[in-house]
Amino acid sequence: MHRNNPNSKISLAFKELIKRLAPYAVALSAALILWQATRDTPTPAAPVPAPMVAVQARAPVIAQEASIASTIEVIVARNDTLEAIFHRMALDKADLAAIRQLPGIRQSLDLLKPGDAIKLTHTGGGITELTRKVSETQTLKVVRADEGFAAKMIDNPIETRIRTATATIDSSLFQAAEAADVSDSVALKLADVFAWDIDFVLDIREGDRFTAVYQQVYQDGKYLRDGEVLAAEFVNNGKVYRAVRFVADTGSAGYYTPDGLPMRKAFLRAPVEFTRVSSVFNPHRKHPILNLIRGHMGTDYAAPTGTPVRAAGDARVSFAGRRGGYGNALVLAHSSSVSTLYGHMSRFARNIRVGTHVEQGQVIGYVGMTGLATGPHLHYEYLVNGEHKNPQTVHLPGAEPLHAQVLENFRLVTAPLLAQLLPVQSAPGAAGPLAAEAPAGAPAAETPVSAFSVSSVLHDSTAGFGDDRSRISIN
Repeated sequence: MHRNNPNSKISLAFKELIKRLAPYAVALSAALILWQATRDTPTPAAPVPAPMVAVQARAPVIAQEASIASTIEVIVARNDTLEAIFHRMALDKADLAAIRQLPGIRQSLDLLKPGDAIKLTHTGGGITELTRKVSETQTLKVVRADEGFAAKMIDNPIETRIRTATATIDSSLFQAAEAADVSDSVALKLADVFAWDIDFVLDIREGDRFTAVYQQVYQDGKYLRDGEVLAAEFVNNGKVYRAVRFVADTGSAGYYTPDGLPMRKAFLRAPVEFTRVSSVFNPHRKHPILNLIRGHMGTDYAAPTGTPVRAAGDARVSFAGRRGGYGNALVLAHSSSVSTLYGHMSRFARNIRVGTHVEQGQVIGYVGMTGLATGPHLHYEYLVNGEHKNPQTVHLPGAEPLHAQVLENFRLVTAPLLAQLLPVQSAPGAAGPLAAEAPAGAPAAETPVSAFSVSSVLHDSTAGFGDDRSRISIN
C-alpha cells in the first residue's frame, strides 16, 4: 500500500526550485566575477606623454640616419680601374659616368697607379665627393652640387730646403751615410757623381770622408723625400774630389769641377752596379777590399749572382756568348782602339747581341759564376790596342768643358753651393783636374798599379763577405 511521505514532497519541491534558479545563479556569478576583475585593474592615467614623445622623436632620427654620408679611402691595386673600384664598393656607376663627362679631368681621373689613394664620400652609394692626388703638387677634387658635379685642381706647393752633411767612412759608404742621417738614395747619387773618378766597389778606404750639399723636399711642413745633390766633396785615399751641379740654359743638368770641367768621362771606373752589398770592405787587409782578385789580365768584382753589370762606356757589342774559362762573356768595342770584356756572367740583359749599340751605364748582363769560377763574380778587362790596362788607374778622356760664355754664369750660380763644402787646400801635382791634397792627417795615397801580371786564366774567387779567402796578385 502506497503511503504519502511529506518529506519526499518537500524534497521534490526544493529540487524543482533549484532547477529554476540555476540559470540566474550562473549569470549572477559571472557578473560578480567581472565586477571583481574591474575593481582589481588600476585606472590608466589620463594623458601618457612619454609614448607620444617617443613616437614624435623617432621620425627625425630616421631621417637623419638616411642623410649620413660615408667616406672611404681606396688604395689602388694592380690592374685596378675606377669601374672595378665602384663595383667593389657598390657605388653608383652613373655618377662615375657623369664625373667623366666633366671637361679636362678624364686623364687625371683614369690614370691609376698601384698605391694611389682615392677618397670617396657617398650617401647610399651616390657620390657626393671624390678626391685624389694626381701629382706631388696637385690634387683633383670633384664635388656634387645642386646643378651636378663640379671639379677643380687644388695646388699643394712644396718647399725645398738645403742640407749639408759630412761623414767619415769606417766600414762602408752606406753605414757612414746612415750615421750622418743621410739616406741611401743620396749615398747612391754621391757614388754616381764620382763614378768616373772613384771605383766605389774596390777603392773605398777606411778614413775616407764625404760632404754632401743636397735638397730635401717638404710639403705642409712634412718631409717627403730627398732631392738632387747640389754639390759634393769626396776624399778618397788622400785625394780630394769636388763636384757641383749646374743646369744649362737648355735645361740639361750635369756635374762639373769647380773649374767647369765635366765630371762625366768616356768610361766608368767600375762596371758593377754599386749597392749596399757591393759596398762592404775589410779594413784589415793591405788593399781593404773583401773578395777582390786583382792580377792576371783584369779585375774581379765579387758580388751576389744577379747583380747588374753596366757598360763602362758607349759601345757596340762585338762578342756575346761562351768564351772558354770566361763562361758567358761580352766584349764591347768602344772605338777602334779601346774594348772592354765582361766574364762569368749568369746571363745577358734582354736584347743584348752582337751588333747592339749600348750606352754608358746601361745594364748589359748580370753577375754569375759560369766558366772557371768557384764563386759568383764579374771578371772585367780594359784593353787598349789589345793590351790590358788597369781600369782603376788608366787615364780616361773627359767630355767637352763649358764654353767661355757659359763659364761666367756657371761660377756665379755655383759659388754659393761650393761655399757650403768644407774648405780644401789645393796641392800642385795632384792627380786629375779634381784632385787636391787632403788636409794634414789624411792617409797617404798608395802607389798606383801600372801593369798586371798574367799568371793563370783565373784565380778562385769566393762569394762570401765574412771571410778572408781572396787573394791579391799584383806586380
